Amino acid sequence: MSLRFARWTGYACALLILAGCSSTVRVDPPTPEGAAAAACRTLGERLPQRLDGVARVETTPASPYVAVWGEAGIALRCGVPRPATMAATDQVPEIDGVAWFSDPARPLLFTSVGREAYVEVTISRQHTPENVLVDLAAPIKAALP
Repeated sequence: MSLRFARWTGYACALLILAGCSSTVRVDPPTPEGAAAAACRTLGERLPQRLDGVARVETTPASPYVAVWGEAGIALRCGVPRPATMAATDQVPEIDGVAWFSDPARPLLFTSVGREAYVEVTISRQHTPENVLVDLAAPIKAALP
């Protein structure tokens, strides 16, 4: 098991455990720099307050690079590294003008690619990924050239 996969699995488990404990969800924020950091801050300001029927909740530590809806049902991290398993020859589908890489080994994780910063979205099985990704397309296109 790779360190990256183990770390991601730990994040996902922590999200699920903490979701039942309080109204603040713990998510480790990424650390983008330069233009990516500025674009991610802009994205954070444009994200919807409700997504696929659930409200946005507070995260700890507070970060302009993280957003969560429905107490960890949907978690977004902006400024993450390029997906390690993404190959240059991978076919990446577009949803409303945003390309999303989905690693078959991690079916609940989607990463927008081809923009100023990579945006990672984890979507629990209680939500419809297509609905979530469609609703995120406009703010991502506006904030991340």
